[in-house]
Amino acid sequence: MNDSLPGTGDPVDETVDDPVDETMTEAGGPPAAPAPGHDPAAPAPLGVARTPTGDAEVDARLERLADADHLATDGHLEVYEDVHRGLRDALTALDARP
Repeated sequence: MNDSLPGTGDPVDETVDDPVDETMTEAGGPPAAPAPGHDPAAPAPLGVARTPTGDAEVDARLERLADADHLATDGHLEVYEDVHRGLRDALTALDARP
């Protein structure tokens, strides 16, 4: 059996001089510890910019979306439904204007 790298003819070195330390990062240091009190599952703002539309009622509804940034995921639905209902009412009101 030929113990060489394919296409090179160079012998394969099967010895391991430096075992991989799985507790080290690619940069060579230990992984960074999370900040004290940091909860990765905690609510966090998405940082999505909301551009004003010029319509005060619509803009107020869109600003309401920011409330979801501070809620756990199970609280988002209530905010989204409230915003959707308000936007739908604003559109319906456009049809009712003389």
